[in-house]
Amino acid sequence: MCYWNLKLGFPFQRIPHAMGIVLCRVWRKVVRPGDIVIDATCGNGHDTLELAKMVCADNASGYVYAFDVQEDALANSSYLLDQHLDSVQRKRVKLLRLCHSQLEKIVGETAVRLVTFNLGYLPGGDHTVITNVDTTIQALQASSNVLQPGGLISVIAYVGHSGGREEFEAVMNFAANLPTREWICSQHEWVNRPLSPRLILMCKR
Repeated sequence: MCYWNLKLGFPFQRIPHAMGIVLCRVWRKVVRPGDIVIDATCGNGHDTLELAKMVCADNASGYVYAFDVQEDALANSSYLLDQHLDSVQRKRVKLLRLCHSQLEKIVGETAVRLVTFNLGYLPGGDHTVITNVDTTIQALQASSNVLQPGGLISVIAYVGHSGGREEFEAVMNFAANLPTREWICSQHEWVNRPLSPRLILMCKR
């Protein structure tokens, strides 16, 4: 998650400051008012909130689907959204206690502009409950199916916790095997911080 600082206007905490800025600036280049977007790992709700503000800007009727398997995550997200969105905007966000591998079943044939993932564990929660390779790859495949041309899948992967590097490598393998005629993919990291989060971007032509 970006962990958007609601007073200062920049990301903080779990993602290093500059990486959060990069990710949110990329989102703003892609997401437009009125778009349908998915937060595949809503956590404490900071990314969900930022995306809701983007798709509901100028009184637009955009929509955010936000997934998490943990009740605490959804409760935290709901509280944050209630505090910072007006009643109309709040109705444009649907929180779902479901694995993100189920996202295609929820959105159906809806054309989605952005799907974002922040892998690993819930900050402040149980660190033994983490995303895993199998469901993450299923969710990425589902995301590629529902994404509209010009849309983006963004993934923040962490390599410092148990299973994190394997998950990152699986995401990289997924991106590397997307057809080049239909996708442009890139990976970003801090070269002098070997355990820093990795940002993977998959843009559908």
